[in-house]
Amino acid sequence: MDNNLPTYTSFASHRRIAVGPLLGNVLAVRRALESGVEGPVLVFDDATGRVVDVDTRGSEADIAARLAAPAPDAAAPCIEPESVVPAEPRGRGRPRLGVVAREVTLLPRHWDWLAAQSGGASVALRRLVEEARRVGSAKDRQRRAQERAYHFMSAMAGDMPGFEEATRALFANDESRMRELTAAWPPDVRAYALQLASNDGKATA
Repeated sequence: MDNNLPTYTSFASHRRIAVGPLLGNVLAVRRALESGVEGPVLVFDDATGRVVDVDTRGSEADIAARLAAPAPDAAAPCIEPESVVPAEPRGRGRPRLGVVAREVTLLPRHWDWLAAQSGGASVALRRLVEEARRVGSAKDRQRRAQERAYHFMSAMAGDMPGFEEATRALFANDESRMRELTAAWPPDVRAYALQLASNDGKATA
C-alpha cells in the first residue's frame, strides 16, 4: 500500500468496521447499511478526523468507477510561465551551493551578538532559522493532531461521559488525563480518538 495515499476509518455505531483506502470503507459502509445496523454509519478521514460523505449506490464496480474518476479541475488556477532570467556567469572558486545573499536589518546589539557567535553572523543566523523551523513544525503537528481528534470526538463522543473534560485534556496536551477520562468510552471510539490525538496519527495502546 502506498503510504502517501489518504486513508479512512469507518464506524457502524461505536464499532470500527473498516480501515484503509476509501473503496474498502465505502463497501463496508454499504454492507453495514444493508444489514440494518442500528446507530450512525460514518466514514472519517484519518488526516483530518472529519466525516466524509460517501455514495454507496450501485454495484461494487459502480462504486469503484466513481471513486476512480478524476476530480474536476475547472477551478484549477491558470499559472503563467515564469520569465526566464539568464544565469550569471560562474566565477572561479567554490560553488555557491544555493546560498542567496539578501539584506537583513538588525539593531546594533543584534549584530554584536551575532558577531560573537562561533562561525560568524551567517552561521548563527542559519542555525537560528533551522531551530525555529524545527520547533514550528513540531507545534504544527501537535495542533493538527488536536484538531483532527476534536473533530472525531465531537462527531462520535459528544454525548459520552467526560467528553468536555477529555476535550480540555486534549488541548492541554495531557495524554494521561485524556486516557483516564475516556476509559469508559466504547473501545474502538477511544482507541481511534487516541490515535488521532497522537502527533504521528498512529494507533496507540
